[in-house]
Amino acid sequence: MAGSHFRPASFVLPLPLLLAALATPASGLAFTHRDWELVCDNTRTCRAAGYQADAPDLPSVSVLVTRAAGPGQAPRVQLQLGSYGADAPVPVSDQLTMQVDGRAVGKLQVPVDTGIGELPPKLAGALLAALARGAELSWTDGASTWVLSGKGSSAVFLKMDEYQGRLGTPGALVRKGAKPEEGVPPALPVPVVQAAPVPHPAADDPAVKRIDLRQLAAELRKSVSKDDCERLDQLGADGKGITLVRLSETKLLASAACWMGAYNTGDAYWVINQAAPYAPQLVTANATEYSDGTLTSTQKGRGLGDCGASEEWVWTGDQFAPTRAASSGMCRLVAPGGAWELPELVTQVQRRPK
Repeated sequence: MAGSHFRPASFVLPLPLLLAALATPASGLAFTHRDWELVCDNTRTCRAAGYQADAPDLPSVSVLVTRAAGPGQAPRVQLQLGSYGADAPVPVSDQLTMQVDGRAVGKLQVPVDTGIGELPPKLAGALLAALARGAELSWTDGASTWVLSGKGSSAVFLKMDEYQGRLGTPGALVRKGAKPEEGVPPALPVPVVQAAPVPHPAADDPAVKRIDLRQLAAELRKSVSKDDCERLDQLGADGKGITLVRLSETKLLASAACWMGAYNTGDAYWVINQAAPYAPQLVTANATEYSDGTLTSTQKGRGLGDCGASEEWVWTGDQFAPTRAASSGMCRLVAPGGAWELPELVTQVQRRPK
């Protein structure tokens, strides 16, 4: 049920379930194992994120490994020091020492104001090699030490290599071989979505005034399960609580409150005919905002607000097309709103003038 994914305040939703809880299926990949996660988008770009061990009192830290699809693409590695909460340690210097099994392997510049730094190729290679053999990785400024968990990294890197077609090649992260790198599949193009203009809202739209809200409410209830949209029963038989906005000469957008959890809410949106029968087509039961032809869903993974997921749909003239799906990473108190932007669906939206 759409609402039940988010209700319990103490429940932490794993990334794959958080993405699955939103209405639009993305065409990428989401995978989590222990302290690491992987999200690959529909262009075959993959992002693997690892965190500190899930234990109290450990300074939060995260590493993001981003790799574009295609032969010869080197991974990009970023480090983020935790900044969530007043008790998060702040580095006393922007020069951190990177350690493998407690041994210094190089210096990394991490701006104090952002807490995010990019590893140069030498340190990035040392990090990936250390994770492959299960070594401990840490960074220290002399006063505090941030320790990255390697548990789950091998499984995540293997899944990344498999998704990008790198298994058995010299460029594979964990299962290298002699297969030619030229056989690695190229990146897929970013899909282009043509957004259609929508009319300016009109308070005196005659077609909207003629809508039989009683009949529309009955049709809306039939279009979605009560388990997915429990608050729809609160509309009443007269349909009070339905909001209508014009999309085109013949189509309207209808919305109503759908569900409410401990720290999230979701509204349902339907494309309907402007005259009966209204034939509602459900776009999503999890939206949080509509503006100028764009529907958005933004949901927290837990009440602390250190993780979440979001989706977006754009009106194309006859339907709402999914244009974005992403999460912000695991709920590990790395940063307010989440550690990273991990897209599973990416598109290029082109808007026509009104």
